[in-house]
Amino acid sequence: MFGSVFGVREILKGKSASDDMEHKSKTCGENLRNQDVLNEDRISELPEDLLMQILSSLATKDVIGTCVLSKKWRSLWKKVPSIKFDFRYHKTEHHRLSEIVCKSLLSYNSPVLDSFYLVDINVSEASDGIKIWIGIAFARHVRKLVLKLHLDVKYDGNLIRFPSVYCNCNNTLDTMEIGKLFLLDFPCRVGLKSLKKLILSYVNFKDDESVCNLLCGCPSLEDLVVQRRGNHDEAVITFTIAVPSLQRLTIVDTFRGKSRGGYVINAPSLKYLNITGVGLLRFSLHGTPRPIELYGFCLIQNSPQLVEAKITGFTDITLLNENIMVSLTSAKRLSFDFQPFKAYLYHDNKVSSFPLAGEWEQRPTCVPECLLFHLETLVWTGYIWDRKDDREVATYILKKARRLKKATFYTEPIELENLQTSEEKRDEMLNELASGVRASSSCHLLFESIN
Repeated sequence: MFGSVFGVREILKGKSASDDMEHKSKTCGENLRNQDVLNEDRISELPEDLLMQILSSLATKDVIGTCVLSKKWRSLWKKVPSIKFDFRYHKTEHHRLSEIVCKSLLSYNSPVLDSFYLVDINVSEASDGIKIWIGIAFARHVRKLVLKLHLDVKYDGNLIRFPSVYCNCNNTLDTMEIGKLFLLDFPCRVGLKSLKKLILSYVNFKDDESVCNLLCGCPSLEDLVVQRRGNHDEAVITFTIAVPSLQRLTIVDTFRGKSRGGYVINAPSLKYLNITGVGLLRFSLHGTPRPIELYGFCLIQNSPQLVEAKITGFTDITLLNENIMVSLTSAKRLSFDFQPFKAYLYHDNKVSSFPLAGEWEQRPTCVPECLLFHLETLVWTGYIWDRKDDREVATYILKKARRLKKATFYTEPIELENLQTSEEKRDEMLNELASGVRASSSCHLLFESIN
């Protein structure tokens, strides 16, 4: 019996050893297959269009670096339709910079250059070759051009003149962004027929005529962003924006101090207007603005399709004409943010004149049409409850706005040292406003504190 048991044990032991060997063999096979998977070049199997899309999102130095991956990748980078040099991360010797950029531009064999970026390049390094680079990009039918220079210690004070000759006749450029330290001199009208978006960030123009010749030569322009420091650009007195196709306009003027110039806007297709500043602004809506020592001017001539307008950030605004809103009558959303009042008006049809600047003694002789028939929502940010003018304006709006559905007043937080006394006084005055006469019986009144 013992012999039988022993024999069974040996058989089972032998079977167990065989199972172990089989398991190890399977595991080894799986490991080899996994290693094959790891070694497999799956990226190269992706469609070329997808590879181009991936590579286009990378900086050019990283794209060129892929040429060492395999034989297929040796020339793949030359087909990428985008060139991006960001010198915050791409450091090189000055004498090699021009050579690297030129070789990159000339090596690409894509029929169309989708984008060409030169970002944060030192102006002292760019001065030698940037005109050549721009010329090659235009010859490659560039669609998006971004040029941003960096001010370095070697800068000699001379601006880089943008080569205007390449803009005389171009049918491919869709987007262009030009930054500071460039001088734009356009002696005649450009021919950027396909340009839809233009960003001018603290560039210098030679004169008023150069501004007109650039903007008037962009018949397809829809989106314009202008960032400047007003009088800092001494050569330009009147910045004229006369573009029939323009739909979006953003102006950011950071100049502080006395101003002798301003803006004239004639854009019949304009839908969105955003003007931001930190200085003094004078609005005129028809005729030629007369020079005033302190105030810059903004002349809005023709914007019948305007949907939304924002005018914010100014320390003071002077109105040359009581009907400041004449050119904004089609706006469905209109916002102001300047001293002494801050108000946001939203309504469905149109805006009539309603002065929100100056002493309240200048109240309109006739009730504005927007209050009587159109204003539905009022949001007043920065309502100063203990200021007489604010209370009188708020009371006037509530008494006249027949279609007003909701009015929200945001008040400034109260100082801790006067918390209890000020809170009681504030609540008393807000309750007085809430209990006053309202033209709209369905108006919902809210008071909120700005955090």
